[in-house]
Amino acid sequence: MVRSFSRMSARRLLFLLVTLGGLAAVTTGAVHLGARRALRLDARRAQEQLLLCADALQGAIDRYRMLPSVLALDPALRAALSGTLDAPQRALLNQKLEEVNGVTHSSTLTLLDRDGVAVAASNWRSAGSNLGRNYAFRPYFRQALDTGEGRFYGVGVTTSEPGYFLSQAVRDDSGVLLGVVVIKVDLSPLEREWSRNRDVVLLSDRDDVVLLASHPAWRYRALSPLSSAARARLRESRKYAGTELTPLPWREVEALGGDGVLVSARPEASAPARTYLWRSMPLESGEWTLHLLRDGEPDPVAAGLAGLAAGGAWVATVFLALFVRGQRRLSRLRERSRRELEQLVEQHALALRTTQDGRLQLAWETATGREDSLEHLPQGVSVVDADLRLVAWNRRYVELFRFPPELMRVGRPIEDLFRYNARRGWLGPGDAEEAIQRRLDHLRAGTPHMHEREGADGLVLEIRGNPLPNGGFVTSYTDITSYRNAARELRSLATTLERRVEQRTHELRDATAEAQRANRARSRFVAAAVHDLLQPLNAARMFASALRESFRRPSLPGGRPQGEPALLDDIEEALTAQDAILNGLLDISHLESGTFEVKRRDVPLGPLFESLARELGVLAKARGLELCMVPSRVVVNTDEHLLRRVLRNFLSNALRYTPHGRVLLCCRREGADVRLEVRDSGPGIPEAQHAAIFEEFRRLEGAGARERGTGLGLAIVERISRLLGHRLALRSAPGRGSVFSVVVPRGDASRVAAPEPPPDEGQGSLLRGCHIWCLDDDPRVREATRTLLQSWECRVVVVGGEEEAARLASALDVPELLLLDYQLSPRTGPECLPALFERWGRAVPVIVVSAERDPKLRERVRASGWGFLAKPIRPAALRALVTQVITREGHPLHPVPVGNRVGGT
Repeated sequence: MVRSFSRMSARRLLFLLVTLGGLAAVTTGAVHLGARRALRLDARRAQEQLLLCADALQGAIDRYRMLPSVLALDPALRAALSGTLDAPQRALLNQKLEEVNGVTHSSTLTLLDRDGVAVAASNWRSAGSNLGRNYAFRPYFRQALDTGEGRFYGVGVTTSEPGYFLSQAVRDDSGVLLGVVVIKVDLSPLEREWSRNRDVVLLSDRDDVVLLASHPAWRYRALSPLSSAARARLRESRKYAGTELTPLPWREVEALGGDGVLVSARPEASAPARTYLWRSMPLESGEWTLHLLRDGEPDPVAAGLAGLAAGGAWVATVFLALFVRGQRRLSRLRERSRRELEQLVEQHALALRTTQDGRLQLAWETATGREDSLEHLPQGVSVVDADLRLVAWNRRYVELFRFPPELMRVGRPIEDLFRYNARRGWLGPGDAEEAIQRRLDHLRAGTPHMHEREGADGLVLEIRGNPLPNGGFVTSYTDITSYRNAARELRSLATTLERRVEQRTHELRDATAEAQRANRARSRFVAAAVHDLLQPLNAARMFASALRESFRRPSLPGGRPQGEPALLDDIEEALTAQDAILNGLLDISHLESGTFEVKRRDVPLGPLFESLARELGVLAKARGLELCMVPSRVVVNTDEHLLRRVLRNFLSNALRYTPHGRVLLCCRREGADVRLEVRDSGPGIPEAQHAAIFEEFRRLEGAGARERGTGLGLAIVERISRLLGHRLALRSAPGRGSVFSVVVPRGDASRVAAPEPPPDEGQGSLLRGCHIWCLDDDPRVREATRTLLQSWECRVVVVGGEEEAARLASALDVPELLLLDYQLSPRTGPECLPALFERWGRAVPVIVVSAERDPKLRERVRASGWGFLAKPIRPAALRALVTQVITREGHPLHPVPVGNRVGGT
């Protein structure tokens, strides 16, 4: 009996262990399957959420898509890019862009010329204005040049604010490129809308760099390692403005096939890693990818319900087995056991039905769209199932169409809402039943669509529809009334501006032509007047120099008159001042007429600073001042000759108005530019006169200048800086000195040419007995040249015209050098050379002398192998050039074939 009892206890224990083991296995499996089913359901909801976010992003960009094209047709913008803007015109253009930017609610509007330099901007009033900045490196600029339009997302190099850039090429009526108009769209409101969602929404570019994120910790993170080419491309375009693109630490946990992937990610180093359900969707443009990350942890409710249901089923199975066994073993108690088991099964069935009802209710509430994700969307959203019954919506949908509360319930046929809208005129003219049926057929077909609809109250909606993977349809409704009104106002403004421009085009054309004729006539008059004035000035200077030479020679008979050397110095100083005035007038004439030719190259500042310090150091020392120079190894990109003029005028101005102390020449780096400064310890300039001193013939009154200037130096500086595109600045206050500065772009040190060796200055004895001809049609210049050259012990022949020169020229007496005036009457000097070279039987060295400052003339003369001097001639410069030519050619001269170096002028 004891043995029988032991066997029975062992069987019961084994049965209990099997039952409990089976219950644990079934429950665990059910929990896992329930969690997987909930995960797949979350994946489908995430896909629907991605579609809504993509529609919101596309809508935010499409609002501004046509604006660059409309602005590119604006006559005012095209006219601004076709010519040079003065200050009032530039201000009007900036104000216009500012007004358009205010109407369209964009971030910034910028107008670039064909070189990428911003000539006008809507943010012109702000400290970080785009004006004057070069954006040629931006991809949207190059895209506009290549294809006519461009798109680009990046962080602004001026404002440091991110945005989406839309560009459009501006062309004239013949299709010639004038420039590019750029609009910057601020997408931060879209990020703020995303941040209200409990999910993480990301937008990445083609390099897998996150550029928009609903949470700041995810922004500017690299989803995959960046290649060297990608880093170089991002660095060149400055897309993220130097932001460190740190990689996002994540790893794949499990791939879910078409439902996405489970990943473990940690956006913040201080936060623990979390598991996310990651779904991605490439956008239509192919440049961006939209990502949505949901909590990937198993849903405890769904898993618990599944485990409870499986456990109940297992328990029912066990009890059923026990019931069968009891039927076999306890036949006498069958009826009673059956009732007990039936009651027990009924209880469990009730529990199962209750559990199932709870699951259905939970699933139904999830499907009705009562989640927070729909309520935070700025668009109205409605979702219908495969039977075209309403299953989800948000509050914005009800507000847009003003549906009554009793109409909105789950399971309501969407046809009822169509019919309600038809009674209010939302379905347009025509038969209402036909319009309703057409929309129902479209939903059944499951075809994506996008269109606009305007209601009777003027509300304009953009409607986008997309089918759901498991049947049904999701539709979003965006209010674009303000955008349409802004577009209509913009078109009306453009039409009005076109009419105004057309009304005044003829008047402006005539006025412009008259102004151009007057400007050309003025330039010709100034050039001719300066040429005529320079002739006697040139002669007077050479007479004065020759007279000074005669005073210096010890062999002069008789005593030297007292005071005459000082008087000659006064004459020389007066002639120098007159020379400065005429040269300034001529420079301004060339700058105004546009004949100055700019030759940009990479220039080292060190030699330029040293040359200016040596040139003006003697003058500073004579005036009791200290001229200091800070050495520099910086290289800039500019025209060396014109930049020297700017700095020399700054230094001369500082030495003139500084009574005591020092003048400093220095430079400092400023981003991609270099600021060159001239600082003095003078009396300072009142702020009210800062702009006036850059005008012609404007001098500071009562500033204590040691001598009266011409009033042209700073005016020339202002025009040269405008021609080079360099920015001028002045900081000064009474009693605190002045700082004049010019900002120049940095250059490439590898492209700096090696310095040429200094020429041999020769000795004064080289000119003794040198045979020189002077061909000039002005008798005063001829006589002055003869006197000066004879004071250098040269043998001189002066000739007044071509006929006289041809009569005197002989192969038996060939000169070693010819001083040739360029403006002979009726021909130019170089045109007379072939006949002279023919009579001499060889070509002789030539120095061309001219009062014209045309750089092209100087280049033609030097290309022919001749020397060039500009009138009025400084005797020291003439002597140096004559010595250099004689030394280079050899002494005596060797025969040269006739006609050599004649061409090219």
